[in-house]
Amino acid sequence: MPRRRHTPEEIVAKLRQVDVLVSQGVPVADAVRQIGVTEVTYYRWRQEYGGLKLDQVKRLKELDLENTRLRKAVSDLTLDKLILKEAARGNY
Repeated sequence: MPRRRHTPEEIVAKLRQVDVLVSQGVPVADAVRQIGVTEVTYYRWRQEYGGLKLDQVKRLKELDLENTRLRKAVSDLTLDKLILKEAARGNY
């Protein structure tokens, strides 16, 4: 069975669904089973997206993408700097 990637919006909706089921007296294990994920996945999602609202989740993902882009840019510039240093020393 192939893995399915859930969007952040789906994750927040499923976390809210579990909260509703638990407040109705359904055990956490049964509530998690009803949304179709494992307990480990549920607790990992809860740790990452726990108290966030939908707009906050979107902003978090945007910041993650920007952070990834900036890290790549810094690593590229660092590599360029090292290459130029070595070329300036004449060890090429």
